[in-house]
Amino acid sequence: MSDEFIIGQRLGDYEILGQLGAGGMGKVYKVRNVISERVEAMKVLLANLAGQKELADRFLREIKLLATLDHPNIAALRNAVTLDNQLVMIMEYVEGSTLASRLHQEVLPPADAVNYSEQLLSALSYAHHLNVIHRDVKPANMMLTPQGVVKLMDFGIARPNNDAGMTVTGTTLGSLNYMSPEQVRGEPVDQRSDLYSMGVSLYEMVTGQLPFRGHSNYSVMSAHLQEPPPPPITVRPDLPKGLNDIILMAMAKEPQNRFQSAEAFANALKSVMPNVTPNVAASAARPAMSATPIPTVRMPAPGTASVPSAPMIAAAGAQTLPLPTAHQSSRRGLYMALGGLIVVCILAAAAYYVPRKIKTQASDSSKSAPAAATPATQPPDSSAPAAAAETPTPTAPAKPAQDDSAATKAQSAAAKQAQLEAQQAAEQEAQRKAAELAEAEQQADQLNSRSAAVSSSLETLQRQQSAQGYGLRGDIVAAQELMKTDLSRAQAALGEKDGAKAKQFLDAADVQASKIERFLGR
Repeated sequence: MSDEFIIGQRLGDYEILGQLGAGGMGKVYKVRNVISERVEAMKVLLANLAGQKELADRFLREIKLLATLDHPNIAALRNAVTLDNQLVMIMEYVEGSTLASRLHQEVLPPADAVNYSEQLLSALSYAHHLNVIHRDVKPANMMLTPQGVVKLMDFGIARPNNDAGMTVTGTTLGSLNYMSPEQVRGEPVDQRSDLYSMGVSLYEMVTGQLPFRGHSNYSVMSAHLQEPPPPPITVRPDLPKGLNDIILMAMAKEPQNRFQSAEAFANALKSVMPNVTPNVAASAARPAMSATPIPTVRMPAPGTASVPSAPMIAAAGAQTLPLPTAHQSSRRGLYMALGGLIVVCILAAAAYYVPRKIKTQASDSSKSAPAAATPATQPPDSSAPAAAAETPTPTAPAKPAQDDSAATKAQSAAAKQAQLEAQQAAEQEAQRKAAELAEAEQQADQLNSRSAAVSSSLETLQRQQSAQGYGLRGDIVAAQELMKTDLSRAQAALGEKDGAKAKQFLDAADVQASKIERFLGR
């Protein structure tokens, strides 16, 4: 079974709707179940890796591990099926984009960063209580929905913490920019390693940049092991001091100096920013409370008692309206008497004033009538026709004004439409570049790991051959140098946020890496 599918292709009961992404082990497609009509995500192991037992076992491990996880901030496993003799995962389709894509567009407000981090720490706390370590926590594995829910993705290298060691030559076990120092050293890790990666991710959320950047893998690894991260508040001065200290504590070099649990990390965030947006996912997970309809209370008509009836009091539910006291009733009677007296006075004044007003208007009308008729009894003035001829008949400019207004409105609408289309085109271009950059970063992570693996093997082989008086083949030495040069240039392009340029160098480095791997028999 191939891992390349086209839109509209059918695989069992699933129709391919498009490709969502590709990772170190497989590709993920957006699919539709033709029976239930539900849109889901299907993860397929890459065809060129299907024959590698270690990766196939890891794929199966991910299926079994995800089947045990049920949390609103973790993308759920729907099913695992065999299609054309190959095992595939059917997962929850999460609409939205990764936090990595959003960080390519803007730096997050501290409140949003804390809100998302609390949701992710809730997911990590749940996994850690099941003794599951993620090992690859980073913004590219965090999906943000339009409703503000964050879901942790890609448990491809997660495993129970009591499982045997797991190393596969030429593959990546985590992302170098987010690895904990113990991961870099290849030591056993626990939940505090995930919290270090969460600290690096939160650092990037609030500053828009990584704490450690270098021109080579060695410089980044060395920084994780030895260099203190620049305080986030030096990059973003408006950051709360408490949040700055929390991030630095999460990124402590020694695990015992970090937060010892995800709950402790989350509680620290709540203590410095208690008024952030509530956890949307947790609210969604709770059963909805039944809504009690609130009755409409009508004001009493004038002259009627204002005491609510017994059924209305009962319908109010939570509160009972107090009955008025005798003192209140006596005041109400006084107010009603005064109101009645005022109404009588108004009616009396109207009875006196209205007839006089009508008589005055009738008198004025009779006086003006003869004056209006006088011109009709006078002989016609000889000059009247000439005056009438000279006086132009006024024309109503309403229609041309309407035409001009309609044209102006049409032009304004066209301008707004053009502006909207230009804005949409700019947004699509920004999204395309962000996706291009994210894909290049994933490819760089994989190639950096492959480069480190083949370089280590070549060094071992070179030492063995030097002991026997031989040296490496010249073309392999040249391929290694070209690979390193291309990777260095790709890293520089990534630093400039130029995904297209980085991909050109990465593709060139991939060719050299493949050549060396064939030489080593891989």
